[in-house]
Amino acid sequence: FSPAPTLPDRRRSFGRMGGGRDAAWSMRPATLVLLVTLWIATIGNVALWRAMAALPELSDGRGLAFMVAFGVGVAALTALPLALLAWRWTLKPVLVLFLLAAAGGAFFMVSYGIVIDRTMMINVLLTDSREARDLLSPQLFGVLAVLGVVPALAVWRAPVRWATPGRQAFHNLALALLAVAVVVASAGLFFRDLSSTMRNHTQLRFLINPLNSFYALAIIGQQPVQRSGVAVLPLGEDAQLKPPAPGAKPPLVVMVLGETARADHLGLNGYARDTTPRLARENVASLRNVWSCGTNTAASVPCMFSHLGREAFESRDANTEGLVDVLQRAGYAVLWLDNQAGGCKGVCDRVPKVDYKQLHAAAPDLCSGDECFDEVMLRGLDERIAALPAERRARGVVVFMHQMGSHGPAYYKRTPAAHKRFTPECTTNALQQCPREQVVNAYDNTILYTDHFLAQAIDWMRTHDAASATALVYLSDHGESLGENNLYLHGLPYRMAPDVQKRVPWVTWLSPRFEQQSGVTVACLKAKADERASHDHYFHTALGLLGVQTQVYRPQLDLSASCRAAG
Repeated sequence: FSPAPTLPDRRRSFGRMGGGRDAAWSMRPATLVLLVTLWIATIGNVALWRAMAALPELSDGRGLAFMVAFGVGVAALTALPLALLAWRWTLKPVLVLFLLAAAGGAFFMVSYGIVIDRTMMINVLLTDSREARDLLSPQLFGVLAVLGVVPALAVWRAPVRWATPGRQAFHNLALALLAVAVVVASAGLFFRDLSSTMRNHTQLRFLINPLNSFYALAIIGQQPVQRSGVAVLPLGEDAQLKPPAPGAKPPLVVMVLGETARADHLGLNGYARDTTPRLARENVASLRNVWSCGTNTAASVPCMFSHLGREAFESRDANTEGLVDVLQRAGYAVLWLDNQAGGCKGVCDRVPKVDYKQLHAAAPDLCSGDECFDEVMLRGLDERIAALPAERRARGVVVFMHQMGSHGPAYYKRTPAAHKRFTPECTTNALQQCPREQVVNAYDNTILYTDHFLAQAIDWMRTHDAASATALVYLSDHGESLGENNLYLHGLPYRMAPDVQKRVPWVTWLSPRFEQQSGVTVACLKAKADERASHDHYFHTALGLLGVQTQVYRPQLDLSASCRAAG
């Protein structure tokens, strides 16, 4: 028999296993993994359990049993990657990452009713610092502290008793195999309930926190936003303008890219509130049944400026130029003005553009901090157009204006004091803390201000009637949830998003000269007010209105084609 180890021997032994801490207070890696897994699967997944508890088919005893089995399966699924990464130098950093990701995901899913999928993760990755500040709140920091930072600190300070590398590998593999067995067993016991629930409520899979976030990131890596890296294939290389009629004036067209406007909150479209008093006095056509390409800017804008249409755009295997490029290639002078820090999502990269910083510098009186009201895009516009090539301006000018519009959640920041007709309004970005009527008031004020901005743009164009054929087209990128069914903001997966996130306004104003030269009348477009349309029509309708001839133009997707034929 060996002699009993002395106290220094014990200390050296414990130092090899647990970093020098007393073994009585240390734990095995598997124990730490299971404790973190239990915390995440229960507290960190409150959005998932709340959604499942609301399902009527799970309200009986079997439903409760299925939820318990599902919870065990979620815990095992969470433990699986942690078990494989349970090594001395990786375990604690990975556990801290899981805890912080779960805390952040839980806050946004519970507060705004969102789910986290590839589309939502793209939104997160493309959010600029100005937009990110609108999402910060004391509630967010409180949840991150309680659900993320405090348990993360406890994990970081916890003493761990490590085995030799060989034995640790065995323990990790055993824990991983146990996790797989538990997942299989829990799924097998309630397979009928699992398959039915997942098939009928696909959003649940995007609520499994934080695995939903990590899976979304992995999918983005496999299917990046840009299909072919930096390569952008040319489009409409044969584009040219129709020969102008004798005495015709060059077109001056403003294409306003709206932000987060939903069709049912425009007074023009029958909304109970008069949110569009200025446009109501103009001769405009408002299409009331228009559907977006996506539920967020990153998805909708590149899609609506593409010639492909939503389904083909999603399955494309290469990047191509879009509407802005084709108009410039045809010979027009094209200018892009951007009042959003997030930019144009690549659609304006090859034309002259003015970003929000330049707009701010030119008109600081219309700005607060680093954000400007949309009217800033009209300030100095004549000078900006005059700086474009003269030979192009002689053929016509197309100005794209990308609004800040109704960007949330801080709707109250989007409107000057003079346009806050609907009060009291929610004056925080924590929308769930406000009564819903205050959220709606703040949002409706943004629509009221957009009405003012569009009317101002029309007034500006009237000053150019003598020299140009003027027109304005306004179309929003996506809609917004305002607390219906506890959903806020936008960005839900398209197939499960409510209609209010997908149904958008499309408003067109044409001057008499433009009507005469194009053969398209506002009266004809008004007759299409209730016909179903979508972002798929935008590219081709714009080419049709502007008289661009190219093989990529599809007349069946041009909403104005029948008007010209009738004329």
